Formats: sequence, C-alpha cells, structure tokens
Amino acid sequence: MSAAPAAPRPASAEPDRRPDLGLLLVAPPARSGWRLVPARVQAMCAVELQKLRHDRTELYTRAIQPALWLLIFGETFNRLHAIPTGGVPYLDYLAPGIIAQSAMFIAIFYGIMIIWERDSGVLTKLLVTPTPRAALVTGKAFAAGVKAVLQAVVVLVIAALLGVGMTWNPLRLLGVAVAVVLGSAFFSCLSMTIAGIVLTRDRLMGIGQAITMPLFFGSNALYPVGLMPGWLQAVSKANPLSYQVDALRGLLIGTPAHLGLDFGVLALAAGAGVAAASSLLGRLAK
Repeated sequence: MSAAPAAPRPASAEPDRRPDLGLLLVAPPARSGWRLVPARVQAMCAVELQKLRHDRTELYTRAIQPALWLLIFGETFNRLHAIPTGGVPYLDYLAPGIIAQSAMFIAIFYGIMIIWERDSGVLTKLLVTPTPRAALVTGKAFAAGVKAVLQAVVVLVIAALLGVGMTWNPLRLLGVAVAVVLGSAFFSCLSMTIAGIVLTRDRLMGIGQAITMPLFFGSNALYPVGLMPGWLQAVSKANPLSYQVDALRGLLIGTPAHLGLDFGVLALAAGAGVAAASSLLGRLAK
C-alpha cells in the first residue's frame, strides 16, 4: 500500500523578511509642517559638526588663548587684589568671563565659512533646496554653539586644575551649556550678517578683529560694571556678552545674577540674529 500523501506544511507565522525593493524606486515621504524646520536645522548642524570631527585642530589651538588668560592675567590680578570682586577670588570671578570670551571668539568669525561656501558653490546649492533660509542659518548658529560648549569644557577643566571654586551641579552645568549656545548663536549670526553686508573675507576679517576687543572689554568679563565710566556702563548694558557672563557667573560660582533677564536677552538676541542673517543670505549668494 502506498503511503498517504504528506500534509501540506502550515504557513510560517514569521513575517516575510525579504527586502521590499519598492523602497528603492519610491522616495520616502518628505517631512512637512512643523517637523520640517527642526529636521533641517538638525541636518545643517550635523553637517557643520562633521567638519569638526575630521579636523580637531581648531579646538586644540583655540584652547591656548583662554589658558593664557587664566594662567597669566588671572593669576597675576589674583595676587594684586586690584579689582574689587565682592569677596570672590579674582580667578574665580574671571573664569566665567573667559568661557564667554572663548565662545565669542569661535563664533564671531563664522561668517568666513559662509563666504567660503559661497565661493565654492555650496551655498548656492543649499539655497535651491526646499530648506528655509532661517533653518540654514539656525543650523550653522547652533553648530557654532556646540563648538563653543566643547571649548567651554576645556576652560572648565583648566579652571578646575587652577583651583577655581565652581559648582558641578548637573542642572547648573546644563544652564551653562544653554547660555553658551545662545550667546554663540547670536555672535555667529552677527558674523553671518556682516558677511552678507561686506561680501568678502578680507573685509569680514577686518571688521571681526575691530569689534571683538570692544565687545570683550565693554562687558563685565574682566571687571564689575560699577567700575566703568558712565558711557561704558551704557555700552555694557546693550552688550549681549555682559548678560552671558552674568548668567555664567551666577550658575558657576553663585554670585548674584538675573538669570531670567540674562536668558531672555540672549534668546531675543539669538532670534534677532537669525532673522537678520537669513534676510541677507540671498544677497551673499548673488
């Protein structure tokens, strides 16, 4: 007698894991609505940070200047007791100002990268994409902020080695990072705005060098505002760097600060900077 025919095998309960070749022929749906701008900002920020990943020389070389400020200027004036700081050691008082200074110096020449992208044709290609101009500028601004945070970490390490009394509260350090990012976003947008006006790297370099020292010395980074003459106090109150330094001092060493006002001014300045740089981006690409 012949054997009974074998029963058909039941269908496997496992899903079919074969690749769907249709995905190669049909593009994924584009982001739309409120998700578009954050996605493009994130993409632009990631592109900028890839440059830093491939060349970290900038971080190392830029760490030299803040180290010299703390080691030479800070240590010297800490011994002189020439600047009244309300009972706070001068080196402790100086460290937040040097963090703000190093972040500003990174961001203030960011417009040179925009001009280089214009000359190499990259900017023109970016402007013909559906990405809003504000997203392009914001991505670059926050990439400058991330670079400045990395620089701030270097300054914090140097300050800790010199015995500066700082807090290590995670929430306060997060506030420090936010203040650094907002300040750097403003100064990078200021640089991109100037780039949209002057259109050349040489002019931008000259203007950047002309305004960095007045911005630095016209703030409370090195000395209290009360020691300044009246006209310089007015300049300091209009200088976003002063609000950044005030926030950093309050968060790091616990001096009296106006954190609500400081972060409000920094956020408003960053927003105004993005708007100004975005409006001039098309002029730069012509």
